[in-house]
Amino acid sequence: MSVDLVGFLGVVLLAYVVPGPDFLVVLRSATEHPTKGRAAALGAQSGLCVHMLAAAVGLSVVAARSPVIYDAIRLGGAGYLVYLGVRAVLAARRTARPRGAQRQAIAPVATGGGGSGSRWRSGFRQGLLTNMLNPKAALFFLSVLPQFVHGGGSPARQIFLLGILDVLIGVAYWFGLVAVAARLRALLARPAIRHRWELTTGWLFIAVGVGVAVAA
Repeated sequence: MSVDLVGFLGVVLLAYVVPGPDFLVVLRSATEHPTKGRAAALGAQSGLCVHMLAAAVGLSVVAARSPVIYDAIRLGGAGYLVYLGVRAVLAARRTARPRGAQRQAIAPVATGGGGSGSRWRSGFRQGLLTNMLNPKAALFFLSVLPQFVHGGGSPARQIFLLGILDVLIGVAYWFGLVAVAARLRALLARPAIRHRWELTTGWLFIAVGVGVAVAA
């Protein structure tokens, strides 16, 4: 297989480092609980596998060339991000404490509700839907990735192998982010800081969702 691995790795790493919807979902999930963060990471990468397979069978080409399908996916993703943002803002308002109230300075960190199984399902679902409803992820396999394929071998095979490499790099990157974000849980145990965090991430989700919706 003859591919431009150096250039490809540079583009992939840049794509992961620049914050986007997947970054927000994994980061926020990890601060709720590391298990949920890892589940969100695997969900996002599973969504990437769906885009890769869709590109392999030509479905992504159809979606990219059909404004109706593309806009439906884009608006669905935007709506889901706004939904996650509204949930976060409402959670922040529920945990707000009255001024002057004498409460315990440290409170348990939110864990996303339920046991480990519930956290895993919730995180995986959020990561999967966020990625699957992001048409830019599909366009990556159609427009960006083929630029690193050379004519010395099967283009389909090269694209598939590069896609797998992309997914594996993403898993490593997201798990590293989860490990870092998990260290913030002690800080976020403070009610005032947790409240600001919920509000900030909630409005970020809403802003990104609106941005996706109005993007041409």
